[in-house]
This record gives sequence, structure tokens and C-alpha cells, in this order.
Amino acid sequence: MTTKVKRRLTSILCADVKSYSRLMESDETRTIGTLRQYRAAMDALVERHDGRTINTWGDAVIAEFSSVVEAVQCAIEVQRELAARNRTLPEAEQMWFRIGINLGDVMVENDDLYGEGVNIAARLQELAEPGGILISGPVYDMVRNKLSVGFEHLGQQPVKNVTEPVISYRIVLDGDARLAAAEASVRPVAAVEAQPQGSAARLWARFHALPRLVRATLVVILFLFVIDMSDGLEDVWFHWPAAALGFFVLLWLSLVGHRERQ
Repeated sequence: MTTKVKRRLTSILCADVKSYSRLMESDETRTIGTLRQYRAAMDALVERHDGRTINTWGDAVIAEFSSVVEAVQCAIEVQRELAARNRTLPEAEQMWFRIGINLGDVMVENDDLYGEGVNIAARLQELAEPGGILISGPVYDMVRNKLSVGFEHLGQQPVKNVTEPVISYRIVLDGDARLAAAEASVRPVAAVEAQPQGSAARLWARFHALPRLVRATLVVILFLFVIDMSDGLEDVWFHWPAAALGFFVLLWLSLVGHRERQ
């Protein structure tokens, strides 16, 4: 007998661990033990917000909520709880989850969910920063005036296996999840939505979001440019060391990205 596939509109939360392969390579037993503890905390919060955990495999978690507000509130509490737990661990042992949330139409078969609605949540999770939460445009429209958090508009994000780019927003958790984790206590969240920033502020935010090595390289290249231009335009030379630095940074980014995908 063939099981009938139904459809419904629902809120999907997807989460996984950043650099899980590195943690496993460092200490499998410790990593699995930490993962179990963190998942137990996440399951308790999902249940508290009337959600249900659908799937868990490897380091990934998928949960469903009938209320999009409850889904986002759950994600916020998850990241705060796990950040507090990470504060008690050495940096090399800390386990940071990335979370993506989408409100969309899904196909339901038995207890499993399929379709583009789930795929978008998973892709947003991949784009999220460690300890961060990305939400889709439909989620933002539903929660923007209902939760005391800030939102940073990230614009349209091209995502794998989805035809149209996805409008996404980053939830501002006490400024930054990693910053909050380094402090003795969590600061209260701003009760108003983040206002649009000027061009200079947006550029600075994008620069600050780059990996530390990339930021340092850009500063060195700018320094070389200033020195070169101070001698006039007769003998321009800064592009040669800049090209070499750029090549090594691209090589480093490629190696890091390959390692994290394993």
C-alpha cells in the first residue's frame, strides 16, 4: 500500500556543527559526548516551544514548528544556552552550531519532511556564522514585530538547488554570539530592530566579517599602495607583492574550505 504524501505550510529549523570533522579528528570520544549533551539541551528547548525533532544524523538536526515565532525563539534560546556551555570549555573544544530557519510549503510522508521549504532552511544554515541564526524573508515578515531582537538584512542569497535567490536576515544576538560567549554574562538584547546602515558602515561590517587573515592581507596591500603612491606614479610596484599575497590567501581559503567540507 502506497503512503499518501501530504503537503503543509510549516516552520523548519536546520542546525549543524561548524568544523565538526576537525573536532572529531581531535578527539572523537569527547566530541560525541559534547554533541550528545548539546543535542539533549536542544531537544528540551524544541519541546518547550511545541516543536518536534524530525531527523538527527551526524551533527545535523532538523526540527519542525507550527509557529514560526516559536521556531525563532527556540533558535535564540538554543544559541544562548550553547554559548553559555561553550564558555566553560577551552576554545579548541567549543562546539558552535549554525542555524537556518524557513517558513515554507513541504511534503509530508510519515514523520519526514521533504521539498524546497526544507532545502532553503538547510542552505541558510550553511550560510550562517558559528553561533548564528539566518532566517528567510517569510520568517522575517512574521517575527519582525514580535521578538525583541535586531535583524540585519543580508539581501538575496543564491543557494544550491533553489532557482530563485533567497532573501535572508541575520538575527543579531547580543551583538554577536561569539562575543557574548566570551563575556561573563549575556547582555540584554536590543528591543528594537536594527536600522539600515550607511554605505560606510555596511562596508565596515562586511570587512569585519572576513576571516582574520584576509583582513590582515587587505590592510598590508593598502599599506603598500599608500607607500607606492607617495613616491608618485612613475614607478608603480605595489601590485607585485599584492598579487603574491592574494595568491597565498586564496590558496589558504581553498584548503580551509576543503577541510571543513570533509
